[in-house]
Amino acid sequence: MNLPVNIVEKFKLFDEYWTPKIVGELNDQYIKLAKLKGEFVWHSHEQEDELFYIVKGELKLKFRGKKEVVLKEGEMYIVPAGVEHFPIAEHECWVLLIEPKSTLHTGTTQAEGTVAVEDQEWI
Repeated sequence: MNLPVNIVEKFKLFDEYWTPKIVGELNDQYIKLAKLKGEFVWHSHEQEDELFYIVKGELKLKFRGKKEVVLKEGEMYIVPAGVEHFPIAEHECWVLLIEPKSTLHTGTTQAEGTVAVEDQEWI
C-alpha cells in the first residue's frame, strides 16, 4: 500500500548537493529530490526529457545557443532529450525531478560525483 510522501520532510533527510534521491516511482519513471547549490556540469540526456520543478529557491538553466531560463519556486521546466544544459543555483535550491529510471543525473557526461543508475538512493 502506498503512503503519502511529505516532500519537505524528505528534503530534511539529506544535505548533499547535486545528488538526487529517489522518493517515488511512476510508470517506469523516478520522482527524485535534489538540493542544488553552485554550478553543475554541462550535460545532456540523449534519450530522455527531464522535468525540473522548483520546490524552494531559484535555478538558472543555461543552454548552448539558446536563451537561459530562470525558474522560481512553484515553476517547472522540461528540458527536451538531447538538449545540453548547465544548471546553476546561486543559493540553495530544492528541486523535484521526474525522469526515466535509467537516467544518469549527469547524462552522457562523466563527472566527479556521477552516481551510477544502480547506486541511486531511495529515501
